[in-house]
Amino acid sequence: MGHIVKVTKPRPVNLDLQTIRFPITAIASIVHRVSGVITFVSVAILLWLLSLSLSSPSGFDAAADIVDSFFAKFILWGILTALAYHIVGGIRHLLMDMKYFEELESGNMSAKVAFGITAVLSVLAWGLVW
Repeated sequence: MGHIVKVTKPRPVNLDLQTIRFPITAIASIVHRVSGVITFVSVAILLWLLSLSLSSPSGFDAAADIVDSFFAKFILWGILTALAYHIVGGIRHLLMDMKYFEELESGNMSAKVAFGITAVLSVLAWGLVW
């Protein structure tokens, strides 16, 4: 039978969240998950808007009026940006599954590249929406 060893030295606990610094790879992973949730939720919004636009000519006009508002355009831009990052991050993860960018330095670089590509795509989405 094994015996239980009691740890006498308490483990360090850091509860000051302002002092925690996540590496860029962790941030990229978290943002990828968040962008996936945003993309999933946005499907419902976009399907509702599509359904409204296809319901009747007056439904189409109502959908067009909704999409013409600044708030709706901002939301659509956010959805497109989240989708762009999710796709770019997904490609990055696929490449990592194929054994690319697994080292610390190349992983950091690929996360920065993913954020850079998403920034460019976000600017293009801004131009598309407005």
